[in-house]
Amino acid sequence: MKIGIITDVHGNGPALKAVLQEIDTRKEIERIYCLGDMIGIGPDTNEVLGLLFSRKDISMITGNHDEAILALLKREEYPLSHTHTKVHHQWIADNMDKSYIPNLEKLPRTIDTIIEGHSVLFTHYHIKESKRNSHISQDSFSEIVEASFKPINDLFKGYNKELICFGHNHPVHFFQSKKTAFLNPGSLGCNLQPIASYAIANIDKEKIEISLEKVAYDNSFFLESYETLKVPDREFIINIFHGDQNRKDGRGV
Repeated sequence: MKIGIITDVHGNGPALKAVLQEIDTRKEIERIYCLGDMIGIGPDTNEVLGLLFSRKDISMITGNHDEAILALLKREEYPLSHTHTKVHHQWIADNMDKSYIPNLEKLPRTIDTIIEGHSVLFTHYHIKESKRNSHISQDSFSEIVEASFKPINDLFKGYNKELICFGHNHPVHFFQSKKTAFLNPGSLGCNLQPIASYAIANIDKEKIEISLEKVAYDNSFFLESYETLKVPDREFIINIFHGDQNRKDGRGV
């Protein structure tokens, strides 16, 4: 069985379209797993959610941005760990088509499954087993920072899984311990170049093989839309998450 793995779309419509179009040319890919943070940062919230929820071949989990925005939409406790992004998240919530709320509410935080006899965990970041069904307001700032910087082997110590797929950190990570393959395909929507990352896992009864993939796409209109739409924190976002690619002097990263 071959599966596609995407994560951290972050409201980037053209990047998601490019990846899904390429995956669709690979008829052997039977299912796609999306590891959260579909929205937040980029402004294409409704386009991204429309593309994802319209398909029958995608299994999705939530990420911290999705959950924090959903908390605002439902007037629930907003996580203290995300106070610095609340204004931006409120803008995303205000501009989101509210018909997507029930779909987001139904998504789990993790997927724990067996594929071709292999134990596989899909998660956005490391979540303690006791908190897999908890509200994001229960995740402390230290836990989220730990998920970003603590060595993966230490984070998932004691997990008896053959493949652990995660996101949250935007760079690509793939390495193999004696018992477990750890895979982060890299952020699909936040990159320092107009390139969208994803991965393919070829899983059969004997082994698991991982292929890291990249798709080039045109992100010029997407980057311009930050200014057109007056996205909060747009200068910081474009500089940090997109490498300042829209600089007129061509000196972006």
